[in-house]
Amino acid sequence: MIDGVSARTLSEIARLERTRNYLHPGAVADAIRLWKSYVHRPARELWHDYEWGNVHWYCCGDPLEGRLLLDTVMQAMSPQGARELRRIVSRIDAVWNLPSPPYVGDRG
Repeated sequence: MIDGVSARTLSEIARLERTRNYLHPGAVADAIRLWKSYVHRPARELWHDYEWGNVHWYCCGDPLEGRLLLDTVMQAMSPQGARELRRIVSRIDAVWNLPSPPYVGDRG
């Protein structure tokens, strides 16, 4: 289930998940969940992932690969369905693109 998309778009996503060999049932919802939870993490955790990687991604899914999967799915969808999914993904991307708060270092 993906909040904010119509039943028609959900049906189109389900059809793609059944017919494309790079997808499985629920793959798009999983990718959205992974990407959304990743962009809401604190900056220090994101930096740690960037520097050393995240071992949990092997079992639980890589959010960066999930984001790439969403791009691929949006390209395979009808214009209307892609527009609906793009609206959801754009909201999540907007959180990712927020500027970081200023670093408060040693003041003395």
